[in-house]
Amino acid sequence: MVKLVVAIGLACGVLAAQIPPTYGQPANPAIVTRVQLALKAGDVTLAEELAEQYRRLNGYTPEALLALGWAARGELAARQVDKANAMAAEILQNAQLSLATRSVDAEPYLPLALGTAYEVQAEALFAKGQRATALQLMQKAVVKWHDTSLEDRLQKNINLMTLQGRPMPALRQTEWIGRKPTTPEAWRGKVVLLFFWAHWCADCKAEAPILAKLGDELKSRGLVIVTPTRRYGYTRDDDHAPAAEETPFIKAVFEHYYAQVPTEGIPLDKVNFDRFGASTTPTIVLVDRHGIVRLYHPGLMTEEELRGAIEPLLGS
Repeated sequence: MVKLVVAIGLACGVLAAQIPPTYGQPANPAIVTRVQLALKAGDVTLAEELAEQYRRLNGYTPEALLALGWAARGELAARQVDKANAMAAEILQNAQLSLATRSVDAEPYLPLALGTAYEVQAEALFAKGQRATALQLMQKAVVKWHDTSLEDRLQKNINLMTLQGRPMPALRQTEWIGRKPTTPEAWRGKVVLLFFWAHWCADCKAEAPILAKLGDELKSRGLVIVTPTRRYGYTRDDDHAPAAEETPFIKAVFEHYYAQVPTEGIPLDKVNFDRFGASTTPTIVLVDRHGIVRLYHPGLMTEEELRGAIEPLLGS
């Protein structure tokens, strides 16, 4: 349970830190950063006090709700399940009041706060052994927030609970960057590492040397790396770039930062991100020699962590 809380918490931290620049404002308001630093220092009480103090002074603003969400996650990690669940319910209730006069995606903080609250509630249910109820909560939320920024994030959390142990979803390869990818048939009997990345993602670039090292070292033992990506509608110089401009930009980014990664192909398709619920970048998916997903990990992994996940699959 603690691993699930940490995984989702880290994934959401990555998501908060990686809102694409088209939002036009910083991803973490100061109060959220202060709460996160308190949690990093292991002081859950301080994190909650900071969030509550800000809320008392400023009301249930989107950034206050997001700060409360981080504090709730801290309580959950500290095994204060009921307290965390109550804080999540408070966030959801007061977020609904804000939504009476605005859309959920009018600015970035409210959807992040809502997503955090849903996750905390689902994790609290999961901690009590109520897995089916947790999944039902998330599935209803996906329907409710269809076609908003929350949808992918909620689906990602469903995948965290359900994708491992199941056959890998089909990977669409109708368009790609660079050379044509090898086909899934060519990967049969091998261990497949799917690395979902974005051209704007700093954490993805930080993961590249690890992928290059492990890919070169373990390829002879049966490791295959595939690096799906998608368009986001902008480049470094154009916030509304057409596909004809963004595609070569993505290619240039890959060649600059990922050239040493021994990839079997770079599928270019938003559908793949939807199928895998990859709203966080990077998202790493490991598939065993029998085509079964054994790891679904939104966010960065160290070399030690990734090697530790891959090695047992190569030996199976």
